[in-house]
Amino acid sequence: MLTDLLTRLGRWSRPRLAVPPWSSSLGLARTLLALGTLATLLATDPAVLLSPLANGAVPPLCSGPAGWGVWCLAPEQPQLGRWLSILVLVAVASGWRPRLTAVPHWYVSWSLTVNATILDGGDQVTAVLTLLLVPIGLTDPRRWHWQRRPATPAAEIGNGQLAGRTAALLIQIQVAVIYLHAAIAKLGVPEWADGTSLFYWFRHPVFGAPSWLRPATELVTGSPFGVAAITWGTLVLEFSLGIALLLPVPARRLLLVSGLAFHGMIAVAMGLISFGLAMSAALLLYLLPTGHELVWPGRLRDRLRSVGFATIGARHNRATTPG
Repeated sequence: MLTDLLTRLGRWSRPRLAVPPWSSSLGLARTLLALGTLATLLATDPAVLLSPLANGAVPPLCSGPAGWGVWCLAPEQPQLGRWLSILVLVAVASGWRPRLTAVPHWYVSWSLTVNATILDGGDQVTAVLTLLLVPIGLTDPRRWHWQRRPATPAAEIGNGQLAGRTAALLIQIQVAVIYLHAAIAKLGVPEWADGTSLFYWFRHPVFGAPSWLRPATELVTGSPFGVAAITWGTLVLEFSLGIALLLPVPARRLLLVSGLAFHGMIAVAMGLISFGLAMSAALLLYLLPTGHELVWPGRLRDRLRSVGFATIGARHNRATTPG
């Protein structure tokens, strides 16, 4: 009985493991993660990122393991840590040599979270995802992460591919936990439970909507039905994203589009650009099938091919992407 079960499991898993995790959709997610941190470093002065703490501690924070962070290489010269990080992030965002940039990407992301004092949730999500992406990056044989990697025959699945697929699964579990926690934790906050939370957030003087968007947000939040709909709708969407792995593929596609739109609206309405980019990358890694290849518009594909990305945009063979 057990032997038959293991045999069926092996037959089910082999064609899925034969689809490499190294795809252009993975590349897009890595680029978005890098762009989120890059935007923070380009738009924010180190004096702000390294603001003094209330207890008088002067950053960068370099005690314990944090002392290995890039900002602690020369604590008296924060611009050095900033520009070293920017150089790494530009290389990652370009897609060049994932095998060489995977660990530096994590190092830069981790350094920001442990050395800086002004952070948002997107920085922490990026640090976790880049760590989980390290096994995938170290086993990635491509020159550019935009390139398509042919499917591996089931009989030739190596340890590197198995490690990459395992890391991809761990990322999916991690992102599911993020959304489940976000939805469930909000239920303990009275303003979320009674449907009024976004009334206060959209009208907040610092985190609220920009002046040009205020007429629209005040119109929606000024209505009891409108504010309850967007507040409780957020909870429903986050919970649905949290259980997306249990849902059929068409539902996941709908949730992917809804989730990307949701984080895009947060970025516009509340100015959380880096957070939006980090969570958009997380959704791509979470809801697209592992190994999914992007289909680029014809003109863009031809242009990219003309500059050397010869394998970009090739349509993914449906036979290599089991549901």
